[in-house]
Amino acid sequence: MTRLESTMYRVGVVGATGMVGQRFVTLLKNHPWFKITAVAASASSAGKTYSQAVEDRWMMVSPVPKSIGDMTLLDAADVNTIADSCDFLFCAVKLPKADTLALEESYARAETPVISNNSAARLIPDVPMLIPELNPHHAPVIETQRRRLGTRFGFIAVKPNCSVQCYVPALHPLMDFHPERVFVSTYQAISGGGKTFATYPDIIDNIIPYIPEEEEKSESEPLKIWGDLTDGGILPSFAPVISAQCIRVPVSDGHLAAVSIQFAKKPSREDILERWRSFEPLPQRWNLPSAPKPFLRYLDESDRPQTKLDRDYGGGMGVTIGRLRDDPIFDYRFVSLSHNTIRGAAGGGVLTAELLAKEGYIVKK
Repeated sequence: MTRLESTMYRVGVVGATGMVGQRFVTLLKNHPWFKITAVAASASSAGKTYSQAVEDRWMMVSPVPKSIGDMTLLDAADVNTIADSCDFLFCAVKLPKADTLALEESYARAETPVISNNSAARLIPDVPMLIPELNPHHAPVIETQRRRLGTRFGFIAVKPNCSVQCYVPALHPLMDFHPERVFVSTYQAISGGGKTFATYPDIIDNIIPYIPEEEEKSESEPLKIWGDLTDGGILPSFAPVISAQCIRVPVSDGHLAAVSIQFAKKPSREDILERWRSFEPLPQRWNLPSAPKPFLRYLDESDRPQTKLDRDYGGGMGVTIGRLRDDPIFDYRFVSLSHNTIRGAAGGGVLTAELLAKEGYIVKK
């Protein structure tokens, strides 16, 4: 083992064969802190090499990394084996919510921190739901969760829904202007449902105005992100009131949001632009490996951001904003965009793990 390898965290990816699991694999291929030492999926795939398991369903542009492709898939239910082989893990399984929560808590009780892409634990008060640039101050709730689980090192941390992450980062620097009402329509890529154009022919030349549970998540999860840390967990905020419509559109990657917002204390347009320009949150100040600089980018062109042109900003980790203008019903409206499987899913999970490792919540076994 080289000196570099000895200083790296050993990482597991559970649910490694799905679209988000594949994205974790590609993002971690050359990560300076994290090295994949275990990949796991369903019992039907266990025992195959990773390359064999994804041979007919690899959805990434880059090929399967050889170092991962040769690894043998473990059964995701084999908690002790996986826990022994890694310091922490990313979880992106496709199971019923109750089964997902039971599995993630089993890993946590085996003293293996879980960074989850799943929704099962998101609204549990002592589980931090993190966008690292927005609410890193929620991380201490992990100690409350550890007391509940009876663990010393194990815990679950989650990232919010991918739709939330295309517009909530743009609202966050404006919170001291006290937004009261937000109306948002999100135009969401098919990869958000784990699909490609080859596997989702119904979306071609079509728009589908319904994504199950997506609107409820878009309306409730931001309030936890903006909530207050208390002794018992995170108490969600009561404001702003959010009304969301979530629409599936024929785009491969990238979620775009059209946002209208009303404030209790209306700022000027210049105030808003300055807040976006000057926003330098903790991950950027700490130079975490996956943190884009700057996190928020405003474009002056009247037809930007565009999904195809701007979703890869900051390696897919940045948020692009445009078209800030007066709104005849609310105060202002704008458009914002992020990459849903990078910032909105696997990349957001990787940045969360970097933050929690930096703060000492993830340790080497």
